[in-house]
Amino acid sequence: MKSLKNYIFFSLLILILSGCMYPQDKLVQNQVPFEHQIESVQQAVDRFREANNGLLPIKTKDMETPIYQKYPVEFNKLIPRFIQEPPGSAFESGGVYLYVIVDPETNPTVKLFDLTITEKIRDLKLRLDVYRRENGYPPIKEVIDPAYFIVDYSKLGLKEEPYVVSPFTGNNLPLIINNEVEVFVDYRMDLYQSLNKHEHNFNEGDDIRSLLVDNSMFVPAYSVPYTINSINEPIFLKK
Repeated sequence: MKSLKNYIFFSLLILILSGCMYPQDKLVQNQVPFEHQIESVQQAVDRFREANNGLLPIKTKDMETPIYQKYPVEFNKLIPRFIQEPPGSAFESGGVYLYVIVDPETNPTVKLFDLTITEKIRDLKLRLDVYRRENGYPPIKEVIDPAYFIVDYSKLGLKEEPYVVSPFTGNNLPLIINNEVEVFVDYRMDLYQSLNKHEHNFNEGDDIRSLLVDNSMFVPAYSVPYTINSINEPIFLKK
């Protein structure tokens, strides 16, 4: 229950902080990614591109930025000509979603990056850093791939394994770490369901995360690349 309590705590904290900074009439829309909000941002992005010779209204990120965080919408470039203000669900308006662009070169499409996942990642990373300073290595429970590991959470003082709630399926997804002790969400459960639900033309070696993106409003936050094996199951994509 501790993980659930932590999730509720952080959710309430976000609501409280948002309430301190934004008008009461915006609090409802701040936490819900209404489809019309995404559509309004998409239309604004499309009009901006038309007026600027194909340029996108995005913030500059370095080349090492993970792909689904690499192209966040820069609302300051859209206001007020193309949109009056960021939608209530956007981080810029006190919401819990980062509006990002996927497929920027061929079909720029607006999606949502769920920022509620960030607190779970940050909390686990902090615990791991403290443990490593004291012991010199991370507490590994299981090797699930040569590059990815399950943490022994009992050694971090946790009675239950932390998880994040998937924006795609509502599944409780586990957290994993890599060789550099970076924390990620493991989306294999979601991908397995999507592979069996949606038609696709993926081959072994293809990054299959787009299957989640193409069939939802969201991007897989803090994910690693996945591909399929010979029996159409999701596996980690080797670099």
